[in-house]
Amino acid sequence: MTPFKFYLIADPHYFKNSLGAFGEGYDEFMRYEQKCYAETESINKSVFKWLTDADDADTLLIAGDLSFNGEKESHLEFIKLLKDLKASGKRIFVVTADHDCKEHPFAFGENGRYEPEGTKYEELYDLYYEFGFSDAIAVDRQHMSYVAQLADGVRLLALCNDGDVNNSHRFDEEHIKWIKEQTKKAREDGQMMFAMNHYPLLPGQPIFSIISGTWQKDAEAVTRLLADEGVHLVFTGHMHNQSINERVLENGNKIYDVCTGSIIADPAVIRLVEIESEKTVHIKSIPTPDFEWDTGGRTCKQYLSDMFDNMLIHTFEDLRDNPYNPLRKLGLGDKKKIFPVVSRVFKKLNKITVGGFCRMLCIRCKDKDVKKMSLKLYSAELVRNMFEGNQSFKAGTPKGDVFIAFINRMKPVFKRINATTFDGKKADIYDLLLNSAGNYDIDDYNATLTLIDE
Repeated sequence: MTPFKFYLIADPHYFKNSLGAFGEGYDEFMRYEQKCYAETESINKSVFKWLTDADDADTLLIAGDLSFNGEKESHLEFIKLLKDLKASGKRIFVVTADHDCKEHPFAFGENGRYEPEGTKYEELYDLYYEFGFSDAIAVDRQHMSYVAQLADGVRLLALCNDGDVNNSHRFDEEHIKWIKEQTKKAREDGQMMFAMNHYPLLPGQPIFSIISGTWQKDAEAVTRLLADEGVHLVFTGHMHNQSINERVLENGNKIYDVCTGSIIADPAVIRLVEIESEKTVHIKSIPTPDFEWDTGGRTCKQYLSDMFDNMLIHTFEDLRDNPYNPLRKLGLGDKKKIFPVVSRVFKKLNKITVGGFCRMLCIRCKDKDVKKMSLKLYSAELVRNMFEGNQSFKAGTPKGDVFIAFINRMKPVFKRINATTFDGKKADIYDLLLNSAGNYDIDDYNATLTLIDE
């Protein structure tokens, strides 16, 4: 095979700004948002300008959620960006996902929240026909999936499973049969095949493994299917987190899940991928370029980081002042009896420092700067790190040692939690939290992956 390079982005969530993203309703919605909304048009235009000028590769892959919530006008405007990029000489291959055909798209105008014209799942094939389907060597139109010959000896298996408006997100028997046919043909033709699937097959961070909706439904079965069929690499999105994870099956077959952060949310990354051979792949990560927006004097990177932190800070504050809204998002909006208790607890947690929290639990915090940190700011940074990848709250670091002391203190509580991971195994909460706060494995940004061992 010929070595091959391509760029990859995930979750552009394009929103046509003129549809409306302002007002009290918009501000309230954004209190709990990790990703940008009004800014997405500017961010996408900046990224596509960069891609137009970039010359390390002539191919772009986009791993789903092309629009914010399926607004027809957002799709049409995003397609203009795709056409302009294609006219510059780039080849483009996309998959669509659940945000591209929402039943109730929304925007915020002068009269508050309203529903602009949406997009049906059945319309997506024609809308995005020239960005994957037209160049495909095999198409499963029913499931919006296809196979494309990207280079000599390299094939892309582009998978979509969002046809059910009830968001089941499962691969049905017909889809699986088609996948097996295409992987078999790739093997017979001597092709290295990799996949692009919007939903992660392997949880981006270990703690996600017990949170439904953060990974592909039937992930265990799909992972085994692809690994055993010779597909050892899959690119994903959905969670807006940056991660590279490896799974080795009992028979020695392995698969890597390379999840890429959304370009409209921290950490905002573009991947440059080099497939050196069927055995070796190099991953490089490039920060998205600055975009035109009033960031209040901050860098665009800091602007996105602050947006992420504010989501957590607002949650802390609202659990103190108005528990209903954040608890409703957790499915606990009807548990009114717990509201006063939650409010009292978070009244304390909003004021306390890390040092004060450590004293409450009788755990040590040696670092003076960490002691002085607000607990809610410490917590926001901890969670943001999990999404940014290469998590820094590791053993041997001031912030990491405090977190590890905390989860050590909580071990008796964790043992009483009866939870299972995505593959049906009993969850070790301590281990999941330890390895989610600190990255002790593959570099999530720049790595060389060995797909097949000698």
